[in-house]
Amino acid sequence: MMLSDLARLRRTRDLMDRDYAEPLDVPALARVAHMSPGHFSRSFRAAFGETPYNHLMTRRIERAKALLRRGDLSVTEVCMAVGCTSLGSFSSRFTELVGESPSAYRARDHSEGAAVPPCVAKVFTRPVRNGEARRPRPVVA
Repeated sequence: MMLSDLARLRRTRDLMDRDYAEPLDVPALARVAHMSPGHFSRSFRAAFGETPYNHLMTRRIERAKALLRRGDLSVTEVCMAVGCTSLGSFSSRFTELVGESPSAYRARDHSEGAAVPPCVAKVFTRPVRNGEARRPRPVVA
C-alpha cells in the first residue's frame, strides 16, 4: 500500500469518526478516499483490520451507549441520533457488540461511572469488535 493511500484512508477514517451520524456508505467514503468502492474496502480492512462498515457501526454504538446512559432519549431517538435508519438493525448490532439490548442497557443503573471523566469512560465502555460481547463461560467443577 502506498503512503498516499494510507493517508487518504486515515482521513476517511477520521471523517467516519467525526461524522458517524451522517448517512455514510462505502461508495461515498470511497469517493472521499479517491478510490473505487472495492479497492477502498479492501485497503481499509488491510490497513485497520476491520471493514469500513464495522468501524462506522462501532463508532455509532459507542455514541449510542453514551446517549442511553443519559436516559433522556428513547431507544428509537438514540438510533436516529447516531445515524442508523433501522431500529431492528441498530438493536441487533448493539446487542451483538454490547451483550445486551439497547433497552436493557438504558434501564441499567449507570451511576457508578458518573464520576469517571468521559475520556476514561470512553475507553472502558467502547464496544469491542469481532465478537466482543461473549458471555463468560460457566465454571465447571
